[in-house]
Amino acid sequence: MIEILTATELPRARAAGTLVADILHTLRGRATAGTNLLDLDRWAAEMIRAAGATSCYVDYAPSFGRGPFGHHICTAVNDAVLHGLPHDRVLADGDLLTLDLAVVHHGYAADSAISFIVGPSRPAESVALIETTERALAAGIAAARPGARLGDLSHAIGTVLSEAGYPINLEFGGHGIGSTMHQDPHVANDGRPGRGYALRPGLLLALEPWVMVDTDELVTDPDGWTLRSATGCRTAHSEHTIAITEDGAEVLTLPSGSVAG
Repeated sequence: MIEILTATELPRARAAGTLVADILHTLRGRATAGTNLLDLDRWAAEMIRAAGATSCYVDYAPSFGRGPFGHHICTAVNDAVLHGLPHDRVLADGDLLTLDLAVVHHGYAADSAISFIVGPSRPAESVALIETTERALAAGIAAARPGARLGDLSHAIGTVLSEAGYPINLEFGGHGIGSTMHQDPHVANDGRPGRGYALRPGLLLALEPWVMVDTDELVTDPDGWTLRSATGCRTAHSEHTIAITEDGAEVLTLPSGSVAG
């Protein structure tokens, strides 16, 4: 299903996006050396509940997971990159942490992910990974406008990732979003320009470039959820929910007080 929002529905999607961004911003500030991943999940649950929203992950049970997920946020550390199941692990200085959050608020979903380094350490490899996914995300957003094709977005994202020297995995990528978290169309992190679905105003997309340093192969943890790099290398993941408008793309998952692109 591809869902197109009306002008009267879009403000509710904006509110969901702001909530997701505000929660991620708060959790980033609390994720210090010594913080337990289970505390991050608990704090996310408290903020979601206080806003009258629901997490998209608690009952999430797709065919590839060992569901239901049972937690409120994905927490991936170092070589973990996607669907990181919160568990009893304490963060250390220099860890590369990815937080991925999706909620439904007032009937609409928003989805965003941030990767950052815990503590004052700044390992060069981790900094480069994070900056590359952020630049790829920005390139995908810049390519999003009415009449553009999905392949244009995928090509823009993939060009940044490949020029930085990272292998690209095409198993998981971006997706449509609306009243539910995962909808058509799929947005691959590489592709051919001019191909695929033509974007229309009112379409919401979650764009999410992610990379691993030296492999495009994933392995699954015994928990049945957490996906890691097959070589144990570090990973990073950046994601925004955007709305296609008459003028281009509006980023919905920005914290309160930010100016949408």
